[in-house]
Amino acid sequence: AGFIKSPLSQKRLTQDSVELYCEAIGNPIPEIQWWFEGNEPNETYAQLWDGARQDRVKINATYNLHSTSTIYIANLTSDDSGMYECRASNDPDRNHLSKIPKVKWIRSQANVFVIERPDIKAHVTGVSGKLILTCNMTAPYPAIEGHEWMHGDKILQTDTESSAFTSYTIEGKMEEHSGVYECVYKTSPVIKGQVNISVPPQVVAYKKSEHGNEGDTGVLTCKNPAFPPVSSWVWYKNGQEVSAPIINGSGRYIIKSSGNKTELRILKLNIEEDTGDYHCNATNSYGVGGATVNLRVRSRLAALWPFLGIVAEVLVLVTIIFIYEKRRKPDEVLD
Repeated sequence: AGFIKSPLSQKRLTQDSVELYCEAIGNPIPEIQWWFEGNEPNETYAQLWDGARQDRVKINATYNLHSTSTIYIANLTSDDSGMYECRASNDPDRNHLSKIPKVKWIRSQANVFVIERPDIKAHVTGVSGKLILTCNMTAPYPAIEGHEWMHGDKILQTDTESSAFTSYTIEGKMEEHSGVYECVYKTSPVIKGQVNISVPPQVVAYKKSEHGNEGDTGVLTCKNPAFPPVSSWVWYKNGQEVSAPIINGSGRYIIKSSGNKTELRILKLNIEEDTGDYHCNATNSYGVGGATVNLRVRSRLAALWPFLGIVAEVLVLVTIIFIYEKRRKPDEVLD
């Protein structure tokens, strides 16, 4: 037996992807093949293989106890609409060019409809301390049953209006609310638009002041919570020119930067050389931003000074008591 476990009818938008899953059971284990028939009247079934359609088709198959196969088609076009057929057979002559197989191929089908993706015009405008995000979908488009506005996985707003236009208002400045926002149209299939609030890097130091002991490793960290992500990070020390940044791997410096976070490690801290202000500068496609971290290096003996102070106080107190006892007149012995 063989069957497709995916929905037998699927709607997709152009540029989307689709995945179909098929299983077959038999002894010996059957082979699975994928075939396609387009919607044109003169089109006939043609076999699909891994890498077909300019490498947009990916087929994975496993044969362990039973047969499983998945076909994945990326960047869909209207020509991908049609009937997809999963065929399974374990007849020894199934692929023979002249012999007719005794056991015919078992078939299961799924229909895929690829709909032209409507164009969505997205804008963001700042008015009187507010940000107004808008999406407007151009015709033709499927029936709209409502809208949602999302930021990441969080739903910000939802309605049941059927308009092609939708908007969302944010109180505040662009620097405080940068990121990727989605306007979701409740259609079949669902259609999404994207509104980007983009600003220069808003760099902040993880700690404005860091402390380290002499001989240890100092760690200074900066991050950028804004969108778009940082394309390059630069560290330099106060008193040095911006054109002479700290180079990763030079001397005792190690820099680790990944996206919106950077970290400067200073090995074997030195009081005279390493104490001071360090600047982390970030650049993205909208500008430059930076922050300052102050590093204080303490002597390894610094932790001993409070203990030595206590010991000194105790010694002074003991000395005073000893002198007092020596100078005090002896008490008269009673008869």
